Parts: sequence; C-alpha cells; structure tokens
Amino acid sequence: MPGIRRSTRAVAAGRLAAGMSSGGLHQLRHLYASALLAGGVDIRALSEYLGHHDPVVTLRIYAHLMPSARGRALRAIEAALGGAGEAPGEDHGPGTAREGRNGS
Repeated sequence: MPGIRRSTRAVAAGRLAAGMSSGGLHQLRHLYASALLAGGVDIRALSEYLGHHDPVVTLRIYAHLMPSARGRALRAIEAALGGAGEAPGEDHGPGTAREGRNGS
C-alpha cells in the first residue's frame, strides 16, 4: 500500500519538523483536541468531532485543559455588564447596594 506508507512518512516528517515526539497520530489527536478547547469549542462539539459516543468520555480525558468555571463566570458577567470599569479595591458588597437605594 504505497499511499499509506507515503502518508505515514509525511506525518512523521511533519511531526519531526514540529518538534513532536514519536507519539504518532494519537498524539496529534490530543493536540487537535487541546487546540479546539483552547479556542473555545464546547465539549459536546469536541466529543462529536473526536467520535466519542458520549461527551462524558471527552470530559474525563480533557477536563484538565478546560478553563476554570470561575474564570469563565467572571468573564461572562464582565462582558454582560460592559466592564463597568471600577477602580481596584472599591467596596461592592451588600452595603453599597443598600446605600444606592437610600439615595446616599
């Protein structure tokens, strides 16, 4: 099968050029998944792209590469509020909400 051997050699040459070890296509698969997660692809879509029968399988393997839920939540609320631009150290606790209601 000359086509397969030629493809295998091309992959090996590309892997060496990229400084990758001899992990082969399995390592390339992990690189692909990692790049998609870093780019914001959701776990359900990634699971489908990888051919996993269930996103839980994908989560077990790649959860450590996902951004933290806290970081995502903070970015989401900042985006929703339009980056209110408060100075660091300002108090935004419950007392400030009460002060605003009382007109003070």
